[in-house]
Amino acid sequence: MSDTFSSPGPVVLTRLILLGLFVASVTALGSALASQYVGGLAPCVLCLYQRAVYAAVIMISGAGLGLAFSPVPRIDWMRGLIALCGLTLLIGAGIAAFHVGVEQHWWAGTDSCGSTTGGAQTVEELRAQLMAAPITRCDEVAWSLFGISMAGYNVIASLALAVFAFAGWRETGEEG
Repeated sequence: MSDTFSSPGPVVLTRLILLGLFVASVTALGSALASQYVGGLAPCVLCLYQRAVYAAVIMISGAGLGLAFSPVPRIDWMRGLIALCGLTLLIGAGIAAFHVGVEQHWWAGTDSCGSTTGGAQTVEELRAQLMAAPITRCDEVAWSLFGISMAGYNVIASLALAVFAFAGWRETGEEG
């Protein structure tokens, strides 16, 4: 019996990385939904974009898990999906960082970030614009902890998960 720890093979390690990305993304999206439906915090449009990133990572990592447990696991495809998760999470970190900037009034949000009445010619057009406008403004912090908003925590989480994905992608390539 060896005294050293032997690392798992590339297929097992790839499965663990995909599972970690899947579980972390389900947890992040579940937390956002719980804050909305249990905590009463209505999301703004930028919040919804950030949720879409986690939904995409759930689908990508879920597809990778499907490959990982197939009769003939394709490590190259699974590694590609891990890298795709990392890229997707970097995009999510960018969206979250943009949202933090909007919350801090460092720059303006998108046109859909708040109600606008520009271009309305009639009362009916104004009414339609107001009804289509998001209820929650992107430039208002709905919740924070230690001075960091949910978007701020999402920057941290997305970057950490992206680093995890890229480190896992690199590690599985060295053995595979």
